[in-house]
Amino acid sequence: MNALPRTVGFAVTWVFAIGLSFAADANSPGPWITLFDGKTLNGWKASEEPGSFEVEDGAIVANVKGNKRSHLFYETEKPFKDFEFEAEVKTMPGSNSGIYFQTEFQKDGWPGKGFEAQVNNSFPPDPRRTGSLYGIVDVAKPPVKDDEWFKYNLRVEGKHIVIKLDDKTVVDYTEPDQPKPSGGRKIDQGTFALQSHPDSSKVYYRNLKVRRLNEN
Repeated sequence: MNALPRTVGFAVTWVFAIGLSFAADANSPGPWITLFDGKTLNGWKASEEPGSFEVEDGAIVANVKGNKRSHLFYETEKPFKDFEFEAEVKTMPGSNSGIYFQTEFQKDGWPGKGFEAQVNNSFPPDPRRTGSLYGIVDVAKPPVKDDEWFKYNLRVEGKHIVIKLDDKTVVDYTEPDQPKPSGGRKIDQGTFALQSHPDSSKVYYRNLKVRRLNEN
């Protein structure tokens, strides 16, 4: 068979490369979305005890009153399914909080939908420490400390959940076909919520952001 003319071969190669580029773009992460403006709680809605959250020095402070259960939900019209979430967190000694994901707003009670990524370096009653996928994959010794800012990264893609603290993987979980997670929870879609836990000292959150994955 005769070879294609050089110009035709170049055109075919160029079109093929463009097609690969479009395919890659279709599956590339979306832009980062800032969830907190650093000044107000605009875009967030608290349950039960709104006074348990306030803004201090560019951070959301959870459990200001310290004796009320409450959750601060991010308001979004489009739920998050496959995503990467990142925040900077600082815990005070004896504090307990959590980052819920794939959840939805409810007026009271512990969130019945979604998962909790634990925030607890030294809260005595609960041995599930920071980085735990609460009740499913628990972490006993996290690589972070109280009184220090650390990076908290969540990535959910399909049935796969990865939790990293300061870029170190502490949870790598793939949901089985017939999962039996805590409370019958299953990977789905939803929003985020920060927890204010009773009898806990303060937890600080700043630079909260998220980007969607695998969306055209």
